[in-house]
Amino acid sequence: MSTFPGGTSLSFLDVYDDAAPDGVAGGSPHVHLASTECYVVVGGRGELHTVTVDGCREIALGHGTVVWFTPGTLHRAVNHGDLRVVVLMDNAGLPEAGDAVMTFPPDVIADPDRYRAAATLPVRATEAERAADARERRDLAVEGFTRIRDATRHGDLAPLREFHAAAAALVRGRAGRWPAIVRDGPLSRAETGLAVTSDLTVGVAGHLERAAVFQAPEHPGERAFGMCGRLRPYAVDQPVVEKEHTS
Repeated sequence: MSTFPGGTSLSFLDVYDDAAPDGVAGGSPHVHLASTECYVVVGGRGELHTVTVDGCREIALGHGTVVWFTPGTLHRAVNHGDLRVVVLMDNAGLPEAGDAVMTFPPDVIADPDRYRAAATLPVRATEAERAADARERRDLAVEGFTRIRDATRHGDLAPLREFHAAAAALVRGRAGRWPAIVRDGPLSRAETGLAVTSDLTVGVAGHLERAAVFQAPEHPGERAFGMCGRLRPYAVDQPVVEKEHTS
């Protein structure tokens, strides 16, 4: 079990800086069905474009901006120059288990095989080829996102609600293992915190002798081509225990 705060995950993100067909530079719009996501901006500038049943927003991002959004929020990271973000994800492990669904057009979202083919980046020999595949995937997600966004702006929530329903249907087959991820991660961390605080109310503090210091291992290899940009996830679920050094 990870000791990382809250059962969350941590990644460093360099948002894509090439333009989609609509002329906007940035990542692949998508939604999380069960997890809250947080951006902590550490460099550059850009915007976060979101769509919910409450409408559309464009939030300016600059050094020090902290913004988070809950499940069901369609979001697109927009890069106006060297945008770099620390990403904190609720329910560590769920995004990797398929919690995220990209905003492809309706005919793609409705077909699991077509969605899988569009979402999966093939193994390529060169970085240029991998970048081209990521760009093609991003552009398809932008196509679906702009359709939903424009309808929402005009007061028509039907495309957004249809996408939500299709996304839920798309993940239904793999969602069966998600409750265990939540139980073993954030719920377990919360239960540990509850037990500790309950002990302290009666003067019991045995947990203090189990104190430890951890460090995430260095991320190996090159940055991955993620949905929003070049991604460097940290394995906070497999930390290195920092031992005392004596001379």
